[in-house]
Amino acid sequence: MSGLDSRKKNTARHEFKNLSRFPGLFHGVYTRHGGVSPPPFDSLNVSWNVGDEEVRVRSNLVKIHDEMGVDFLVSSPQVHGNEVHVIHEAAIASYGNRHPVLLTPPGDALVTRLKGVGLLIKVADCQSILLLDPVSETIANVHSGWRGSVAGIAKKTVSLMVERFGADPPSMLAAVGPSLGPCCAEFVNHERELPKSFLDFQVRPNHFDFWAITRRQLMDEGLKLENIEIAGRCTVCEKDNFFSYRGLGETGRLASVIGWKAVR
Repeated sequence: MSGLDSRKKNTARHEFKNLSRFPGLFHGVYTRHGGVSPPPFDSLNVSWNVGDEEVRVRSNLVKIHDEMGVDFLVSSPQVHGNEVHVIHEAAIASYGNRHPVLLTPPGDALVTRLKGVGLLIKVADCQSILLLDPVSETIANVHSGWRGSVAGIAKKTVSLMVERFGADPPSMLAAVGPSLGPCCAEFVNHERELPKSFLDFQVRPNHFDFWAITRRQLMDEGLKLENIEIAGRCTVCEKDNFFSYRGLGETGRLASVIGWKAVR
């Protein structure tokens, strides 16, 4: 087997009970295992911008694309903002092609109703927030670090799904992937970095529960508590399984994906 052939290696991903009930929907946050990248990017790194070799990143991405069973894998250059991109047929034709990924302009959330389109977010402590509206069959993948939480990108994405596709928040499902937990989310400069409203989520001096912040933001947009599933896995604590920028410094990026499988 070639050193760049990851197809026969096992991969694992964290899946969510609430999203697993829907046939044809592929989702999950991949662990760092099952790819071809060497340390410190070992092994399923999906980012070109951390120092890993292009050919190895491509091999990792091809494996994920093929496992998803989609025609297109779409991602964005993430900038820790609140720009949301809607993926539709006309837009796909304009995206840059970095095989096997189509690249939108910079942004931090992706929304689509198209079958055969996989939405890819890259994380290493930031949250990936997967959204599904069963009524309109609209899906979204949101990249939300602490800056995204401050900017309210999760709220903005839900609002767009409602306005653009008629999504029904009480019926919507949300899943928050492995990410920085309250055990390790230390912000010594929180007085200038975080809004005062986040003090309600301070669990001990300088430590904040961003999982709870996201839950509250989603509920403020009309989602029900019982429809929000949080992985509850801290990437710093589990850096053997997940890439963690805080825990490791130089490291890779995890793939968080959601997509309706292509209709063949």
